[in-house]
Amino acid sequence: MFWLIASTVVAAFMAAAMIVVRLKAAKKPASVKKIILPPLFMSTGALMFAFPVFQISWIQVLEAFLVGMFFSIFLIRSSKFELRGNDIFLIPSKAFPLILIALLIARMIIKLIVGSQISFGETSGMFFMLAFGMIFTWRITMLYQFMQLKKLSYR
Repeated sequence: MFWLIASTVVAAFMAAAMIVVRLKAAKKPASVKKIILPPLFMSTGALMFAFPVFQISWIQVLEAFLVGMFFSIFLIRSSKFELRGNDIFLIPSKAFPLILIALLIARMIIKLIVGSQISFGETSGMFFMLAFGMIFTWRITMLYQFMQLKKLSYR
C-alpha cells in the first residue's frame, strides 16, 4: 500500500511539473527537438523491464499502450500550434491543466483496480507502458502538426 500511495504522489508532482513546463514552453518557439526529446528521454525507463519483477506479457504491453493511445486523444485535442512571423508556438489550452488532472485521476482509479489484481512490479510496468503510449502518440501527432505548419510557413 505504501508503494501505491508513494507512486501516486510522485505522479501528482509530475503532472504539476508538466503543467508548469507547458505554460513556460508557450513563451518560446516550438522546435522538432523540443517535441521529440521527451519521449526519447522517457524511453530510457524501459530499462526497468530488464528486471524480472517489472516484466509483463506482450498482451499487457499492448493493452497498456492502447489505453495510453486513447488517453493521448485528450492531450492532442488540447495542443494547437500557431504561426507567428517565422516561428511556430504551442498555444496553451485553458483546458490542459484540467485534462492532466482528469487523466491523473483516471490513472489512479485504474491503478487501484489493476494493482489489486496483479503485483506492484507488473502494475508499474503496465503504467510505464500506458504513460509511454500516451506521450509517444501525443508527441508524434504534435510533430506531424508542427511539420505541416512549417511547410505552410515556407510558402
